[in-house]
Amino acid sequence: MSQNNTVLAGLIGAGIQASRTPALHEREGDAQGLRYLYRLIDLDQLKLDSGALPDLLMAAERMNFTGLNITFPCKQAIIPLLDELSPEARGIGAVNTVVLKDGKRIGHNTDCLGFAEGFRRGLNGVARERVVQMGAGGAGAAVAHALLSEGVQQLSIFDVDVSRAQSLANHLNQHFGRSRAGAGSDLPSALAQADGLVNTTPMGMAKLPGMPVPVALLRAELWVAEIVYFPLETELLRNAKALGCRTLDGGNMAVFQAVKAFELFSGVVPDAQRMLAQFQSMNG
Repeated sequence: MSQNNTVLAGLIGAGIQASRTPALHEREGDAQGLRYLYRLIDLDQLKLDSGALPDLLMAAERMNFTGLNITFPCKQAIIPLLDELSPEARGIGAVNTVVLKDGKRIGHNTDCLGFAEGFRRGLNGVARERVVQMGAGGAGAAVAHALLSEGVQQLSIFDVDVSRAQSLANHLNQHFGRSRAGAGSDLPSALAQADGLVNTTPMGMAKLPGMPVPVALLRAELWVAEIVYFPLETELLRNAKALGCRTLDGGNMAVFQAVKAFELFSGVVPDAQRMLAQFQSMNG
């Protein structure tokens, strides 16, 4: 088997032991007849922080890694260490996939496409006039791009760091036209007027339980989308479903960002339906 049929990939992030990404990539690799190895590089386990990124990237290059996925908290910190960015990654200002090729590090963003695909499949036909987004980090930037691309008219972004929410809103308005996005200040009032709510914070993850918004602010007319996928039913989604909201879990984004990353790493177009079925079987 030639070198071209071999993929060695990895995921760099903090607290990623529960990630489904390695199994998603490796099993699809098996189905495509590739030798496909996918390793977790967990900053928590290694007792490192994003300051270790230069060393980790150099090590990956020396060991002939094909590419790396990048997750919380490194999606923005990685950018200065790369040689090139895809148009999506540059527009979004965050990277979740790095292809290592011919001595170059090329950053891509497959989160935006991943969220948009899940949104179209799971929440088709929902009202898109006003949407509230929790979180303005690397994933939040990608999701905000996807939401505005999918026709959301007004996006209110809330983040514990107000300046981060404001700078994401400014960035989006340069891209999508004035006043499509803003930093939110009054959450109860914003949610009372909203059609939908999207959580892009890590709140709700197994290791960070809780809800990004008070349950009292939810109502049946809201649709609610989540990017956390472990657990697949977060406390936010459980409460939203109980009220009769339309919901979208984080599984879709997890799968569809992996579909595109698989193609970037291997040069082979994977079977998206098979990867979705694989993901569902792991979360059954």
